[in-house]
Amino acid sequence: MTATSNAVRRRAPDGWARRRAAGLTLLCVALVLAVAASVSIGSRTIPLDLVWAALVDPQGTEFDDIIRSLRLPRTVLGLLAGAGLGAAGALMQGHTRNPLADPGILGVTQGAAFATVLAVVVFGIRDLQGFIWFGFAGALIASVVVFVLGSLGGSTPVTLAMAGAAVTALLSGLVAAVVLGSRAGMEIYRFWQVGSIAAREYSVSGQVAPFLLVGIVLALLNARGLNVLALGEDMARALGQNIRLTRILGVTAITLLTGAVVAACGPIAFLGLVVPHLARFITGPDYRWIVPVSALTGAVLLLAADVLCRVVSSDSFEVGIMLAVLGAPVFIWLVRRKGLIRL
Repeated sequence: MTATSNAVRRRAPDGWARRRAAGLTLLCVALVLAVAASVSIGSRTIPLDLVWAALVDPQGTEFDDIIRSLRLPRTVLGLLAGAGLGAAGALMQGHTRNPLADPGILGVTQGAAFATVLAVVVFGIRDLQGFIWFGFAGALIASVVVFVLGSLGGSTPVTLAMAGAAVTALLSGLVAAVVLGSRAGMEIYRFWQVGSIAAREYSVSGQVAPFLLVGIVLALLNARGLNVLALGEDMARALGQNIRLTRILGVTAITLLTGAVVAACGPIAFLGLVVPHLARFITGPDYRWIVPVSALTGAVLLLAADVLCRVVSSDSFEVGIMLAVLGAPVFIWLVRRKGLIRL
């Protein structure tokens, strides 16, 4: 090996290290700004000094009530949901080796939707704290069914994607059949399916936080296995990687992360699709970096989109709509990029 090639090999990691350091610094700054904007900007903009006073020394004023009862719970849930969807998106694209894969491809979203509709129509549950557990259970069951179907004859990215598409289509039809026969179910489902972090209490974040924490830990543990799988399944087996265990760990993490977010907030589109590409631009192809950076990037983007909703219209826009509006052009751009044909 020549001295030139040695120098190139030494410079490449240094280049990624500098890019990661710069990217992480910018993301941390962006996260602080997004949190500050989330608690201060709304139908009434509150100066940051009053925000700080409401957090550390509340006096029972109107501003204290707005910040502590409305905006802070919304911000906390936005951080949790963004991080969960970002990490789940990175895992989903890694396991399917599809740059256009989304966490909902495992049937998680429609599983949660179907269970939520059943809770409303069959059991008469009307409040979010009640049907959130039905939504989460539906997400879990749908993911297990998809994984079992996709594993018949050997689990591959293609069989998982096809099983997910089939189960999603079936559940979508069942949801439509149920809500069309129930006016109450239709009203609640319409509100839930938009995707929102508004009007949520601390109890909602408390209910989903343990599942998101476990999901993040499993995602980080799964990252090393994804690096090996990226070499191809034959090479992974030759290196001693347990592919089935890696798949089970990844699907479990995706289900916990996406299921918890969807149950609490409704389906939030495009975030899990776009975030991993932004993270990959910062970190390179190493999933040990892609997964945590995707979680951080997801939290920043979700809070930023929610703040933008309030600036545009505090009543008409929810964060799910805003992300769909912003995400569609990005999706088209990703499809047209030749470099994203394969991961």
